[in-house]
Amino acid sequence: MKTEQELLRVLKNRFGFDNFRPGQERTIKTLLTGEDVLTVLPTGAGKSLLYQLPAYLLTGTVIIVSPLISLMQDQVDRLRRQGEKRVIMLNGQLVGHERATVLRNLQSFKFVFTSPEMLDNKNVLAAFSQVDVAMLVVDEAHCISQWGPDFRPEYLLLKNVRQQLGNPTTLMLTATATPQIRQDIQTKMGIKKAQQVVKSVDRPNIFLTVQKEYQQQEKDEELLRLVQKFKGPGIVYFASRKIASQMAEWLTQHTDLNVAAYHAGIAPIERFQIQRQFMENELQVICATSAFGMGVDKNDVRFVIHYHLPHNLESYLQEIGRAGRDGKQSLAVLLYADGDEMIQRQLTSIDVPSVELLKQIEEHNIPSTILGEQAELFNFYLTHHSSPEQIVNTFKHRQYQMEHELQEMLGYINNEGCRREYLLAYFGEKLLTAKSNCCDHDKENWQAEINLPVSKTMTQPKKMDWQRQLKQLLNIDEN
Repeated sequence: MKTEQELLRVLKNRFGFDNFRPGQERTIKTLLTGEDVLTVLPTGAGKSLLYQLPAYLLTGTVIIVSPLISLMQDQVDRLRRQGEKRVIMLNGQLVGHERATVLRNLQSFKFVFTSPEMLDNKNVLAAFSQVDVAMLVVDEAHCISQWGPDFRPEYLLLKNVRQQLGNPTTLMLTATATPQIRQDIQTKMGIKKAQQVVKSVDRPNIFLTVQKEYQQQEKDEELLRLVQKFKGPGIVYFASRKIASQMAEWLTQHTDLNVAAYHAGIAPIERFQIQRQFMENELQVICATSAFGMGVDKNDVRFVIHYHLPHNLESYLQEIGRAGRDGKQSLAVLLYADGDEMIQRQLTSIDVPSVELLKQIEEHNIPSTILGEQAELFNFYLTHHSSPEQIVNTFKHRQYQMEHELQEMLGYINNEGCRREYLLAYFGEKLLTAKSNCCDHDKENWQAEINLPVSKTMTQPKKMDWQRQLKQLLNIDEN
């Protein structure tokens, strides 16, 4: 067991910090004893240190499973800026000879970032099986519970991956998880009992408000007023790619702000450029879908506005948590119009085929293409030893869960009491002390009374160096 002095020495020498933040030291000490840990720390609380510091005190490779390339790229870049050269990002963009070379030399890397889909590849998993794995890290671990049954089913395979790697010490990280989700994460990872380090999800510096704009034009006008008054940097979230792009163009036309859209329908290299411009204060407002956020470690985001409501409070807390990481006064606004919840119902609904139809597909009597866009999803379950009955029950249960989560989200919108208290109660916490800048029920005239810090001076967007940016995006060394 490492002493506190030894840990502090590594903390100072490697990372330049004098003290641990809440939850960090306990997590690290527990991992160094070989115990599995599930850690819930609010956004911006320093979760990456939880696996980076122990890595330098353990022999072997640390595998970090991450849901998004942008999130991996951010962590890889940060480690390289710290002087760490033994780091690699292993994803679908690394192919052919380059991938084969990396797989042959996995043992030479201290940190390997990868996706659950990549670990489903037999050759990749076989290569990892030959490596001394010091730790398995599942970043954004709530994805195991929320995404697994829906559109990222490979998360459900991490239990088998862990077993094939010899059940290494496992760290599961997330910023939001109710007690039920924490238990679900452990169950789906095949871990009977992990030590839990859970800190409050409360971000007291973020003022919470809901604006009920009953007509579409009123919602647009309110958004325009907000971005002009509070300037930014800020993020506006939309449920639709099309509307995100349209509103980015509309705000550009009606303000003097630098605004851009960001969503999965935009080419990867352009998304990379937009993210960099936002980080460097060349853009003041991003109109985004939920694809934007993970891995964007910008401390001075002053506001997060939701043009459409998210599908649950976990997503909402994750997204508003991108504001005010510097601890200064920030703002979270949700704009709601009657019927907005129908958009989320449409986005999350899945046509569940009958047991009989799935049996016919399983027995190859009819092609799976009859399922249309859902063919790949249901094929995944059929080819991973789930019976048609189990599949139907799983999806029906998930649909029930999603409707319950949406109702909780509507409860927050329609809540007549303290919004912060409502949020904390959902995550099993109590509001211990009233905040002076809490929510719109505390300050009805908040638009006049809430003053956000002046942001850094914005610069004009620089012309893009396509070759350099592309090399960075694809993780290619320029030297």
